[in-house]
Amino acid sequence: MMMNLAGKTAIVTGGSSGIGEAIVRLFAANGVKVVIADWNEQEAVRLADELMSSGQHVVSVKSDVSRAADVQSLIQETVQRFGQLDILVNNAAVILPKFIEEVEEAEWDRLLNINLKSVYLTVKHSLPYLKKSRGTIVNMASLNGLIGQKMNPVYAATKGGIVAMTKALALDYASDGVRVNCICPAGVSTPLLQHWIQEQDDPAATVQILNDMHPIGRPATSEEIAQAALFLASAQSGFVTGVALPVDGGASLGY
Repeated sequence: MMMNLAGKTAIVTGGSSGIGEAIVRLFAANGVKVVIADWNEQEAVRLADELMSSGQHVVSVKSDVSRAADVQSLIQETVQRFGQLDILVNNAAVILPKFIEEVEEAEWDRLLNINLKSVYLTVKHSLPYLKKSRGTIVNMASLNGLIGQKMNPVYAATKGGIVAMTKALALDYASDGVRVNCICPAGVSTPLLQHWIQEQDDPAATVQILNDMHPIGRPATSEEIAQAALFLASAQSGFVTGVALPVDGGASLGY
């Protein structure tokens, strides 16, 4: 089923790899004009060039979304290029698998800035345009913003913050026709997850634990998370706002 998003314009932060890349590909395939906002210019340009060469409207803008000036120019460039902004997908994030007593203050600040402050900045500067288009915001939270996870407290704090902010924003902008939702994945097979697996004492055992953690028997693919983003960005979810949607293969179930 094609979601009716043809001609819409979306910004996807952290759009050059993993879940972000899958969202960019799926949105572009559904006729969305996509701006990839990523600090990794090389990867973003690679993806944009590939999709443009197959006739899709995708551009890349090098952005550090934790910086206000970068975010402002990103929004301006998007609107200058495509004339409007309909969908904002906040996906940029980094992880920090450490116990809290091992976390340095600079590491805490970096994670809060990239994962959480970026959402404040992109939403703040997008809202004038999203109100005009009665657009949608899709934030990437995490299952560990809803339930605890061992040895990941700072990341969990940022994702819990996204869940709470999503609900508050949904209330504030419902009267403007702007819907705000977030997605809470559990394990997703991305480069970020692979990197985390390799950092564990026993990577093979970690893979088994990840499979066992999901009643469906495996982590999600990036594409499966992208499908949820497509749903929340489209008119198919027109009466859905303020939702933290677990897309977790059942990982939050059982006791």
